[in-house]
Amino acid sequence: MKTAAFQNSRLEAILFNTLNGFFMLFLVIVTLYPFLHTLTVSFNEGNDTLRGGLYLWPRMWSLQNYRAIFISGTIYHAAWISVARTVALTVLGVFLTSMLAYTLAQPHYLFRKIIGVFFVLTMYFNAGLIPNYFLIKQLGLLNSFWVYILPGMVSAFNLIVIRTYIKSLPGSLIESAKIDGAGDFTIFLRIIFPLCTPVLATIALFIAVGSWNSWFDTFLYASSNIKLSTLQYEMMKLLGSTMSSNSDPALLNGVNTGQSKGMVTPASVRAAITIVTAVPILLVYPFLQRFFVVGLNLGSVKE
Repeated sequence: MKTAAFQNSRLEAILFNTLNGFFMLFLVIVTLYPFLHTLTVSFNEGNDTLRGGLYLWPRMWSLQNYRAIFISGTIYHAAWISVARTVALTVLGVFLTSMLAYTLAQPHYLFRKIIGVFFVLTMYFNAGLIPNYFLIKQLGLLNSFWVYILPGMVSAFNLIVIRTYIKSLPGSLIESAKIDGAGDFTIFLRIIFPLCTPVLATIALFIAVGSWNSWFDTFLYASSNIKLSTLQYEMMKLLGSTMSSNSDPALLNGVNTGQSKGMVTPASVRAAITIVTAVPILLVYPFLQRFFVVGLNLGSVKE
């Protein structure tokens, strides 16, 4: 009986692992195919792309799509602005949000509930685009680099996530530090902040991705200052020019070698733009992946 039960259990395990392996392989294919197809289109000659039938390998290799993007000198400066705003907002946002979350997580702080409710309300109610624009104008942030930083430094959602994580830490850590004479800022900087690495890495990834992909704030608040243009905004304008009915869909920004292999199309340029804007995040994500997985599991286990 034991031998038969053992064999049945082993057969079930093999069957489960096999089905699970095929299912995970299917998910990998479904997940990766759109990106690989976009990569293929970006390296394929634009005029040939119109024929269709491209899957995972270019029929006619060409770098003309990427040349069409980087032919403008503003792209490089815009990329620098995007990097600068992403790094600055991520660093300041993580530090200031975590410091505020630590304050609101202290049971002896008198106004923690009132301030917490105030931040939660901002997640449900918004004044609207026009009042927000006038607020930014009255603060003197129009056509200023700080318009990318100050409005988004503290997020209510990120605040709640970090505060929840800090509340899960043992209170004895803070009590023992205070007995030793440490102040609140010292406790936060030397004890709480290092212990919050998983959740802070997760929040940092959220902030970085949102800041890197943002272009609408540039359109609203800094479109008249070319020195503050971001990579995504320049890519949006470039893509808009290829989709315009007034432009030749086979040419872009005067890129023309006189041969069909020198032509680009909206589809091919769109694919190249997608790859250019996605690669930096893809390079950063592997370093934060293990923290990101831990951060997503926050609050799943209660003790």
